[in-house]
This record gives sequence, structure tokens and C-alpha cells, in this order.
Amino acid sequence: MRSLDAISRNSDWEIVGVAATHLRGPDPLVVPSVPVKHIPLNRIAMYESWHRLRRPTVQRVTGPVDVVHATGGVIPPSGGAPIVVTVHDLAFMHRPGHFSRHGVSFMTRSFELTRRRAELVLVPSQTTADDCVQHGIIPEKIRVAHWGVDPVSVSDADRVRVRSSHGLPSSFLLWVGTAEPRKNLRGLLAALRATSHEVPLVLVGPEGWGVDIDEMIATTQQPVIRLGKVSQGDLMALYDLAEVFVYPSLLEGFGMPVLEAMAQGTPVITSAGTATEEVAGGAAKLVDPTDLAALGDAIDTLLDDSSLQVSMAAAGRARAAEMTWASTAETIVSAYNEVSG
Repeated sequence: MRSLDAISRNSDWEIVGVAATHLRGPDPLVVPSVPVKHIPLNRIAMYESWHRLRRPTVQRVTGPVDVVHATGGVIPPSGGAPIVVTVHDLAFMHRPGHFSRHGVSFMTRSFELTRRRAELVLVPSQTTADDCVQHGIIPEKIRVAHWGVDPVSVSDADRVRVRSSHGLPSSFLLWVGTAEPRKNLRGLLAALRATSHEVPLVLVGPEGWGVDIDEMIATTQQPVIRLGKVSQGDLMALYDLAEVFVYPSLLEGFGMPVLEAMAQGTPVITSAGTATEEVAGGAAKLVDPTDLAALGDAIDTLLDDSSLQVSMAAAGRARAAEMTWASTAETIVSAYNEVSG
């Protein structure tokens, strides 16, 4: 949604969202910042109808549009307008066992429609761009639109409030994300057992699929604090308060938590050879996410070296300052202009 705000601020394009009909309103944490028109079908029926029957078109509810931008993995029938598609990652191709059979089937259909119907394909990283080319999208169709971040100033009052309300200790490690197999939480918890510190690990994010977090926590001897979903304000304070942010994901299309942590000046440990290495831009400590001993050593190294924490915090802030939503919006608007011109 930050990119939508940036597009509205920095261009003449008018954005209208399209959604299924829901019995309840959106989660207060993710209320859209643009007007939304609703297709008279529930979400599952709408997705299936769009992918299998190619109807109803989005212009049935929006009226005439110049571009249809498919941002969330489902490719709507555009009613003749050019389609721009954002492909976040191709994890379902690399690790299909991490998803349901229906999920893999649906995402495969989505990618096939993208290859056939998209005028342009936007991706959040060069890593994802290369992956798309390897799976049949011609390079000329691809535009890399790195995601951005808005640094947030966290006040002393917010630090005190968040630490108190969540019962946080003076020092903790932080992980943020949706719990799913590729996030490598099991590996992170195993690596903690090999560290020489007993600094608690704080887990933030919604329930996902394919992993049992409670079971994993029960089998580790390290202290773990599970917070679940939190507000954006609390999340920024948690990044600020954390001594180290650890994100050893196996596969990412971008890795937004890495950028958010760096923007708050939190030293980051993340995965070598993935999109998060690209996002970090040399400002994070990189490890093989499957090498649990190396991951544990990296955690120990940062916890033991306050001067290294300071230098990495400065490097992270500098890297995050290069990654702005205004730049993201500029690339997206350029794509809109290209296909509609």
C-alpha cells in the first residue's frame, strides 16, 4: 500500500482497487488507502471464475480503465485493457512441498496466465527477475521495482510502552514474518541451541501454514516470546529495540523485514544467495541458512561485539535510505505509461 500512496503523490494516475465481496470489513491493520470496487462473488468463487472462465472483467465494476495491475497472484480478465502483473517470487516452483496441491495448481495457472497475457511483469528483485526468465518470461517484459521503506522515528515513550506491554527483556533477538516452511524457523530455533547466549528470540507475525510453531518452541531450550500480529507502530518499535534481527529464510522474492530492520538501525543476519542478500546490499551479515553452526556463530559474533553492531546499524540505515517508495512508484508509473501509451 505504500507504493499506492507514492503513486498517488507523485503521478496523475488514479488508482481503484478491485476485491471480492466479503461479509466483514478488512483487518484494521491493512485498510486500503484507495477506493475499492467489489465483484459480486466471494473470494474463492471470484478467483476460480477469473482463472477458469476469464470473467467477470474488472471493468464490470470499475468502468473503463487504462491499465489493470494484478498485484496479488491472481490474474483478472481485463476487458481489453493492458495487464501489468507483479510476480513476487516463484517459491511454489522451487519448493512445491511447502504448499498445498491446490495452492501449487492455482499459482501455476496464475504464472501461465502471466506469461501469456501480461504486457509487462514487475518483480521486486533482480533475483526474482532472473527466476522468471529461467521459467519462460522474456527479459524484455520484466521491470525490477525494488520495494521501499519509510524510516520511522521511535520515541522513548514508544520504546517504554512496547517493552512493557509485551513483557520484553532488555536484550532480545527478533524475527518477523508469516510462519511457513521456507522461512526456516525450525532452523533458526535449532541454531539458537548452539549459541553461547540465552538471549530470548521474539517472533512477530501471523499464523501461516505447514509449520507448528508451538511444537517447535516446545522442543527448544532457548527462551522464545511469540507475539503474533502487531500494529505497524509496535513493529517499528520492536525493530528499534531488538539487539539483532535474524532472518535466515530459504527463499524470498524480496525480504521486506530485512529492509525494515535496517531502516531502524538494527543489525541484520540473513541468507546468502537469496534475494535478501540483494536487499541487504552489503549491510548485513550473510550466512548459509542451512548451516546451523554458521548461523549460531553469526548470532554470537554480533551479540559479543557492540562496535560491530554500531557499524552495521549505520550501514543498514544508509542502505535503507537508498530504497524509497518514491523510486518504486516511479518504476510502476513508468510501466503504466509504457503499456497505455
